[in-house]
Amino acid sequence: MLEEGELPNHLVATAPPEQTQSMTTPEPTTRIDKWLWAARAYKTRSLASEACSGGKVTINDNSAKPHKLVRQGDIIAFHSGSYEKRWKVCAIAERRGPASVARELYEDLTPPPPPRPDHSAVDALFREPPSRRPNKRERRQLGRMKRS
Repeated sequence: MLEEGELPNHLVATAPPEQTQSMTTPEPTTRIDKWLWAARAYKTRSLASEACSGGKVTINDNSAKPHKLVRQGDIIAFHSGSYEKRWKVCAIAERRGPASVARELYEDLTPPPPPRPDHSAVDALFREPPSRRPNKRERRQLGRMKRS
């Protein structure tokens, strides 16, 4: 006989053993805008949120809005200035801490930038040495030219 408030066995939901373990220990997650701010990718949380809303942030090659949850092991790509960076999430943080702690939140997967060509030797060959120092009038003209 069933007690009051008790369900019959065929109505009780049971999960397979591999799912019950994940149900007891939920995987830590946080919002992407919060995580980017905590990892010091952006100076303020509102800048991180604007970047997400503007389509500058992707999680595992999918566009990410500020409310999207990020998990350990996700690959995040975002634009910072004129560079695109790729980070792998190593840890989850809700709060912004010192830079040393923020560095432990991710693994940088960004490829190194291509080497810049060195033009200094070529420029030195084609530059004419001045015959004399500029006088006061010429210095003023140079100043006006640099400011404009």
